Amino acid sequence: MDLKLKLVQTVHKLLKPTGRGGSFPGVLALKLDPEMLTKFRMPGIVVLVTGTNGKTTTSNLIAESLRKAGLNTINNRRGDNLNVGITTLLASNCDSHYNVQADAAVIEVDELTVFRQFDNLHPTHLVVTNFFRDQLDRAGEMETIIRKIQAVTENFEGHLILNGDDPNVVRIADTAKKAQINFFSVGKNKVSRKTTDEASEGKFCPRCGHPLIYDYYQYSHIGRFSCKRDGFGEITPETLVTKVDYENASFTCDNKVFHSFINTIYAIYNCAAVVTVLKTLNLNTDAADAVFRSFVLKEGRNEVFELSKPCVINLVKNPTGANEVMKYILGQPGDKNVCIFLNDNDQDGHDVSWIWDAHFERLNIPEVKTIVCSGLRAYDMALRLKYEGLEDRIIVIEDASKAVDWLDQADMNSHIIATYTALHSTRAILRKKARK
Repeated sequence: MDLKLKLVQTVHKLLKPTGRGGSFPGVLALKLDPEMLTKFRMPGIVVLVTGTNGKTTTSNLIAESLRKAGLNTINNRRGDNLNVGITTLLASNCDSHYNVQADAAVIEVDELTVFRQFDNLHPTHLVVTNFFRDQLDRAGEMETIIRKIQAVTENFEGHLILNGDDPNVVRIADTAKKAQINFFSVGKNKVSRKTTDEASEGKFCPRCGHPLIYDYYQYSHIGRFSCKRDGFGEITPETLVTKVDYENASFTCDNKVFHSFINTIYAIYNCAAVVTVLKTLNLNTDAADAVFRSFVLKEGRNEVFELSKPCVINLVKNPTGANEVMKYILGQPGDKNVCIFLNDNDQDGHDVSWIWDAHFERLNIPEVKTIVCSGLRAYDMALRLKYEGLEDRIIVIEDASKAVDWLDQADMNSHIIATYTALHSTRAILRKKARK
């Protein structure tokens, strides 16, 4: 019996019924024993999920699908993806000898730290969703992150579940010579475009430096690409989505129709990753479809609160995420107000220059009536919108509670876009003000 582990487990049991504590048990664990994370004996299936966007949603979809398929599965559902969150998950689900009590563990891991976690967590699968420029002051250049992941996967012998439509992700396959490579890809569909005006990090072949040729783009640099000089990007996907039916919120792969939990292209990629994981485990993909049909996004992912009229809140943290959220907002019918909460705390990244790379000019349509700018950098956001000719529709309300009050009193459908540290506090305000 490890008394330090026992104390951590006791603290977790006391805090859990109150809905409080979060990652505190992990904080306590690593203070008592800085090496605790190295001691856990992992189950036979360990799926790590990393990347810039979509980690939390994809990992939750995988975990729910494994449960639906009959496996006792644990996962860090809220996206607590650093050491303290992962330690909390494992410590609260193991016996007194550090044996994790589960058939499978699905663990979201921050892309900045996955190279440190790899040896501790002994993954059988690594899922990589995508790589975008994100929080440069915290993360550094994307190239650094990719190279670190390439280093830890060089001798990896498990399954690499890779987005085959992201050249920055496909690069990992070139150096992971011992791994079982499983690509997922989405075919041309209604939202595909021959050209793009969005930020495109993957313009050149990482092997030879020659420009990549795209058959089509889905969003940003995600799409079907190849290098005509050396064949980089010419993949045979394990999972190929051959049809996306936005009218019926479904997609087809392997001649089977799946439901889509939200009618967006990035959701289709999340689903394709899930289907690929189940296929590598020889599990029936009907389990995934059952989850897609009932899955409800929570905690800032198209989450709806009932004010005087419905208010939808979404997390954003980089240009690509902001662009996709705006596409979703503008795809909803009718007049609407938009509120943008921009913070620059440590977890957000102090550098907010990314807002100049996002296409906020898309909000310049008659259906968007007012844009409320709030948060610590509200005036930076207002200035950004002024340059798009939106100054006659901008209101600056720095205080979050007063900003939500304005949306409520406006009696119009509304959408909130919030950076990370603004998200949780704004959700708390919305919960208090929402009609039951």
